[in-house]
Amino acid sequence: MKIVILDGYTENPGDLSWEGFEKLGELTVYSRSSLTDPQEAISRIDNAGAVITNKTPISAEVIKACPSIKYIGVLATGYNVVDSAAARARDIPVCNIPTYGTAAVGQFAMALLLEICHHIGHHDKAVHDGRWEHNDDWCFWDYPLIELAGKTMGVSGFGRIGQVTGTIAKAMGMKVLAFDQYPNDSGRAIAAYVSLDDLFAGSDVIAVHCPLFPETQGIINKNNIAKMKDGVIILNNSRGPLVVEQDLADALNSGKVYAAGLDVVSTEPIRGDNPLLTAKNCIITPHISWAPRESRSRLMDIAVENLAAFIRGSPVNVVN
Repeated sequence: MKIVILDGYTENPGDLSWEGFEKLGELTVYSRSSLTDPQEAISRIDNAGAVITNKTPISAEVIKACPSIKYIGVLATGYNVVDSAAARARDIPVCNIPTYGTAAVGQFAMALLLEICHHIGHHDKAVHDGRWEHNDDWCFWDYPLIELAGKTMGVSGFGRIGQVTGTIAKAMGMKVLAFDQYPNDSGRAIAAYVSLDDLFAGSDVIAVHCPLFPETQGIINKNNIAKMKDGVIILNNSRGPLVVEQDLADALNSGKVYAAGLDVVSTEPIRGDNPLLTAKNCIITPHISWAPRESRSRLMDIAVENLAAFIRGSPVNVVN
């Protein structure tokens, strides 16, 4: 089987191996690709039977133009870059990577929070710039420093990742509230399940770990922000469109929201006119929660096994 990887660089910038795929067929790897030119994808797929993508769109147009496609694998959990309905109409399974970065994403949520609480990067730079050496006092800080013990963390979306975030928060002495459509015993051991409105009203820090569905899109909006405590901290390293960005920017600039820590935005890469770029107390990182080598190695292993299972005639992690 011919296998083509349309945009492999983000998953494997050189510190992993494609060997697992090479054992399954004739492999061609492209590092990067256009996110807007379907003709490029069509040309690269050519007569390949297995197509692996990360963020390269595989539209109905691409699927129609490439009758050789028998399998589509996504190097991510989200699979909205693939027209899965068009693939299903052709009996092409679309397989994603459902669980690989749970620990890393929960860890990163807390890293965003700790940076807001202590501004470690800023103070490190201040020291290296000589400000401590020439300071009149024995120490200094440029931002309020925040102790988390005794405060309340609210987690909206209390699945695997949300529960990791909640566990770390609880270990730091925080009370944890959770909202989820499907409460379970493992969640109850970490948090108190409450309504979404009660979570908004009762939390000092709100971490959003929801999947992106029509009912969760824009869940952080001006109406819900109005229900929150003054000075709340908001974290989102799940999906960018969960936040109405202008509403959050307005709340940051007014002080209603003290700070935000974001690893995702609505359009990625971020556009220069995103209002959050100029908002007060807003930390934005370039969608890297998932990217520790350990997580990407697990992702690679699962992606290879997904294709191997398809070749064996028993596909797994099929989303369509």
